[in-house]
Amino acid sequence: MRNLLEFLAKYNHWFVFVILEVIGLVLLFQYNNYQSSVWFSSANAVSGQCYKWSSEMASFFSLSKMNETLTQRNLYLEQQVRILSDTLAKTGRDSATISSNQLSELKQYRLIPAKVVSNTVNKIDNLMTIDKGSADGVHKDMGVACGNGIVGIVYIVSSHYSIVIPVLNSRSNIGCSIQGRGYFGVLHWTGGATDMAYVDDIPRHAHFKLYEKVVTSGYSSIFPPGVLVGTIKHVYNSTDGLSYRLKVQLATDFGNLRDVCVIDNTPMEERMQLLRTAQDSLTNR
Repeated sequence: MRNLLEFLAKYNHWFVFVILEVIGLVLLFQYNNYQSSVWFSSANAVSGQCYKWSSEMASFFSLSKMNETLTQRNLYLEQQVRILSDTLAKTGRDSATISSNQLSELKQYRLIPAKVVSNTVNKIDNLMTIDKGSADGVHKDMGVACGNGIVGIVYIVSSHYSIVIPVLNSRSNIGCSIQGRGYFGVLHWTGGATDMAYVDDIPRHAHFKLYEKVVTSGYSSIFPPGVLVGTIKHVYNSTDGLSYRLKVQLATDFGNLRDVCVIDNTPMEERMQLLRTAQDSLTNR
């Protein structure tokens, strides 16, 4: 207390000065119209700039949520494009019924938004970590995609994190088909360029063109049909000459990947499990 009193006594003239200045400013702006208008104009300009900065900061911190929403929306729109393309390609059937049935199937897929917390692209067996795990409904062998296309398959799951085997891994095998053509094969990555992979086992009688799209085939419980994989850039003969090998430019930029979605494809998984059970039953007879 003594130190406080000594401090006030030592600098009392400054406190008196500040108090008198405040009183003078209040009297000036309260009883003079011109000074009052200048004050309010300046105050409004300052407060407006502060509100602008606050809004920009809020927008910046909301970008993460917006990216998650856009990623999910892009995946859904990709499915709608596939449905419309397939509907236009079919003849002699009720296209309205086809579109309605397939759109109802899309609603059965649950998308779990996640963020990539670690990722490598410079190895032959790259791995990726995302910030969602079993507590969020993620389990092994779920498909992972982003707003541009497929990413990979969930490999190991903990409570709050998951390890994903991306396309850029020599052990990755994903069933694909040529969009609108129906011919299917298996997607592999052999190292090297991170934007190129290969689709093997396309039959020799297949008809397609360069720059056509390659999408997931839907012939497994991992990915629904029609998720974009990439674009055909070159065609080779297989080593045995019995099929084609397609060089595909991947739609996903793995070097700049942040927001992804885990695809809960439970309806397809149930159908595949039923099919496996039927096949096992026939084999054991």
